[in-house]
Amino acid sequence: MHNRVLKELRVLLVEDEEKLATLLKNAIGDSFYSFHIGSNGKEGLEMFKTLAPDIVITDIMMPYMDGLEMSKEIRNLNTDVPIIILSAFSETDKFLNAIDVGVVKYLIKPFDPDELLEYIDSLSEKFASKLLKLVDGFTFHTTKMSLYKNARFISLSKNEQKFIKFMIQNYSEGEMIQDDVIKQLLWSDERVSDERLRTFIRRFRQKTSKNLVLNLKGSGYQINKILSPE
Repeated sequence: MHNRVLKELRVLLVEDEEKLATLLKNAIGDSFYSFHIGSNGKEGLEMFKTLAPDIVITDIMMPYMDGLEMSKEIRNLNTDVPIIILSAFSETDKFLNAIDVGVVKYLIKPFDPDELLEYIDSLSEKFASKLLKLVDGFTFHTTKMSLYKNARFISLSKNEQKFIKFMIQNYSEGEMIQDDVIKQLLWSDERVSDERLRTFIRRFRQKTSKNLVLNLKGSGYQINKILSPE
């Protein structure tokens, strides 16, 4: 039985061979929270920006933008996400280029889908301490500072990212974070009114959920419960 952490992971496969992409999705896709497929590097890069997946699996030879070019662009956006290369070739130069862009695994086609799944399973410890379950189906990745609602990526501003990460890091049941502390975190060089903070919180709740952040008038704010993995 594979690690339960896999069920929290969002995987992006970028592969122009439709039969192989379908085979992999059918073979291992159900092991993950979500499994999305892009058909070329250009499409894969746009999907990465939209979905913020936890793992990227990509072929090298693809139209519009190859897998190594896409991986370089992804590395400019995120230095942490594991990238796994699939290739029908084993040329040394391609392998070295893959290392240069921070690829964690290089699989030569044909390969057993279970080999790919086992490797991702071996990475699951890397994610276990980073994925936090929150109320109302939200999950927060503490390294990528990414928030998800079920399978949907929630785009946050830099201040919203700082806010939710700080609230999670300083969570203690029954204790509120004072307004002045939050103001200092978000607007350290400015004098900020209570109304500006209330507007920020209101917009954050509109984007996420009114239950994600609790408040007690005159006492401050608190992230709602951090749930244990199932």
